[in-house]
Amino acid sequence: MFPFGKKDKDPQKLSEAMMGAPANAPSSGSPLGGGNGGGGGGKKSVTGFDPEGLERAAKAARELDNSKNSRAALEIIKAQEATSQHEAAAKRAEYDAYAQQLRLQSVEKEAEEARKTLEVQTQHDQQRAQYRDELERKRQADILNMQRANQDDQLKKQEAMIARQEEMRRKTLEYEAKLKTDTELARARAEAEGRIKQERVNHDLILEKVKLEATERRDTVLKAIADGGRTIGEGMSNYLEDTDKLRNTAFAITGIALGIYTARTGTGIAGRFIESRLGKPSLVRETSRLTPGTFFKSPGENIRRITGMSAASDALEGVVLEPSLDQRLRNVARSTANTKKNRAPFRHLLLHGPPGTGKTLFAKGLARHSGLEYAILTGGDIAPLGRDAVTELHKLFDWAKTSRRGLLLFVDEADAFLQSRETNQISEDQRNALNAFLYRTGTETDKFMMVYASNQPSQFDPAVTDRIDEMVEFDLPGSDERHRMIVMYIERYLLNPSGRWAKKVTTEDIGEEEIRRVVDMTEGFSGRAISKLAIAWQAAAYGTDGAILSKDAFFETVEYQKRSISQKEEWIKMSAARAEFLTKD
Repeated sequence: MFPFGKKDKDPQKLSEAMMGAPANAPSSGSPLGGGNGGGGGGKKSVTGFDPEGLERAAKAARELDNSKNSRAALEIIKAQEATSQHEAAAKRAEYDAYAQQLRLQSVEKEAEEARKTLEVQTQHDQQRAQYRDELERKRQADILNMQRANQDDQLKKQEAMIARQEEMRRKTLEYEAKLKTDTELARARAEAEGRIKQERVNHDLILEKVKLEATERRDTVLKAIADGGRTIGEGMSNYLEDTDKLRNTAFAITGIALGIYTARTGTGIAGRFIESRLGKPSLVRETSRLTPGTFFKSPGENIRRITGMSAASDALEGVVLEPSLDQRLRNVARSTANTKKNRAPFRHLLLHGPPGTGKTLFAKGLARHSGLEYAILTGGDIAPLGRDAVTELHKLFDWAKTSRRGLLLFVDEADAFLQSRETNQISEDQRNALNAFLYRTGTETDKFMMVYASNQPSQFDPAVTDRIDEMVEFDLPGSDERHRMIVMYIERYLLNPSGRWAKKVTTEDIGEEEIRRVVDMTEGFSGRAISKLAIAWQAAAYGTDGAILSKDAFFETVEYQKRSISQKEEWIKMSAARAEFLTKD
């Protein structure tokens, strides 16, 4: 692999050249020239050893020593040896360099192999982690499925147990009723038999007693009739003979009859008038319209409202919405205010979207901004009224028409009442109530404005949908809206809480960065959920000695609220599944 150079000349040949005579090379035999060569036999000793070769070598050495070129030959030999050593050193240096290069290549190769091994190991670890994650996800899914199956099985067992208990209770009640009936029959039979036996024994005495009592009663009645007839006859004779008494009696009877009729009719009319003016219908849960009970709660504000001195407020005050929806609702509020000012018919409005997105708050603000009174009722309150629902609805609309300022009638959860009449789930009473509602809202009016709020407007009856003039969808707040809400509610409930005795909350290490993080954490929260979150922050701060809200408590409260919302959603799903299961059964 590493070819080191050989000597160019043989030292023996070089010596022969320097001496000018060729060396006698041995022809055969020993290396010292012994043996027979050149055709002449050599000298041999008695032992058979031929010294001729040694002699020739000694002779050559003497000749070389006596030669004048011996020193030069020795120098040449040394130079050749040094050259050979230098060449060997160069070859060794080349070998060392090549070996170093091989070691470097080996190190690079080992490093590359180690890198590849690390990549393979990393990929293998990632695959193992992914596989473990998939196994964990599968295990969690299996656990959830098992929990759901256990819950369904538990529900079925509970329902079966309830059914068995109801059956046992029914049988027990039937058995108790049967025992009670048998006991009553036995007692009645025994009492009847005793009375019959007693009457048989005392038949003669009883008959004699009855005869005596009948005779005495007959005599008493005949005497009373005779006395009464005589008294009445005398009185009638005297009365008929006196014409003034006859005239006064006729006038008195006529006056009493008229008084009774007038009192009954007038009382009903006055009651209905007072109820329509001062009271409120039973369906109305909340109203801004003045009643004797609400007037004295805030007399100053109510007097300003009566005299028209109260300033119109912003319809979207306290409502945080996206810019496009905000502008649209402001146009609706402005249009409603101008409609009232010009005494034009009101347009009916539908607000639909998830719960807690500001529909009711906007309806109240719309009424205040446009100068209308408002009344809030819930669709779920109508079905329990049964047959009285029609009467209560007519009272409601009669009451609404008596408003001089105009009334905004807000129906929350309208889908619970205004369901389609084509479904089989609506009762006859609810169908009649819906027909009455459609009758009272079928024509345009400048007396009241209908505003519906619903999470499922697709369930509305087509006739109700036809009466809606404008629809506005309220979505869950976006990132910017959540940020504005959180800042607003922190200001309202923590930094400057309302109330005389409310204590301000001190926040620690809570700034814009933490608020931005909470904005990201509250994705999917409604406006009502964010308001409750701020109240939860206030409660967490009031749970400390100095009303301090720390950074950890700030985020822990958010996590707790998220878990609560997730649990509520899970309950809603379970309730819906259970209702569907019971409906199928």
